[in-house]
Amino acid sequence: MIYKTISLSALALAAMLFTSCGSKSELSILPKSSIRSGASSSAFAKNSSFSTSAPSTAAYTAAAGKPRDKHNMPVYAFSDRNRIVRTTAYTCSEDDHLVYGSQNATGTTLRYTDKVRSAAADWSFYPVGTTFKIKGLPYTYVVDDYGSALTGTGTIDIYKPSKEIMNQWGRRNVEITIIQWGSFTRSAEILAQRTSYSHCRSMLANIVRQRPDLGGSRVAMR
Repeated sequence: MIYKTISLSALALAAMLFTSCGSKSELSILPKSSIRSGASSSAFAKNSSFSTSAPSTAAYTAAAGKPRDKHNMPVYAFSDRNRIVRTTAYTCSEDDHLVYGSQNATGTTLRYTDKVRSAAADWSFYPVGTTFKIKGLPYTYVVDDYGSALTGTGTIDIYKPSKEIMNQWGRRNVEITIIQWGSFTRSAEILAQRTSYSHCRSMLANIVRQRPDLGGSRVAMR
C-alpha cells in the first residue's frame, strides 16, 4: 500500500512538471492542473478570462491608410503606441517548441502569472523587452520570445501554459497599448549570435535598416 501511494504521488508530480513545461523559475507559472481547479486560479479556467474588448473606433480610424503586412494588418510607426494587432497563441508543449522547453529566446523562463505574461514577436517590429497591455485584460505582456512564422509581420504570439488554454485564445485582432519599447541593441546582440537561422538573419537585417548605427558594430558583425 505504501509503494502504491508513493507511485501515485510520483505520477502526479511528473504530470504537473510536464504540463508546466518543466519550469524551474521562481515565478508563479500556472500548471494545467491549477488552471482547471483551485480557488486561487479558477478564473484562469474560464473563457471569460480571455475576453478582450473590441478595438475602439479611434484605433480603426488611426489604422486606416497604414501600409499592410502579409496578413493585411496595419504596419505602424514607432510613435504609434495604440494599435490594432493580429494575435495568435502558443505553448511550450507544441512540437516546434519542445526542444526549448519552458525557455524563451532570451534564455530565461516563459512567464504566465496574474501580472506578467510572455509574448513572441518579430524583434524588428517589437524589440526584446517591449511591454504592452491588451485592451480588456489586466496583464502586462513582455516580448521575450520570437518565432519564425512571425517574421516580417506585426503579429504577436501570446504565450499560454497548455494547449487547452492556447486553443481558447485562438487567433484574434486586439487593440494594444505599448507601455515601453524594448531594446534594438539587445535584440541585435542576441540575433547576431544566431544568424545560421534565416528568420534571425531577417530580423537582424531589418533592425540594421532602421538602426544603421548597429550595422557597423561588433554586434551586427558576429
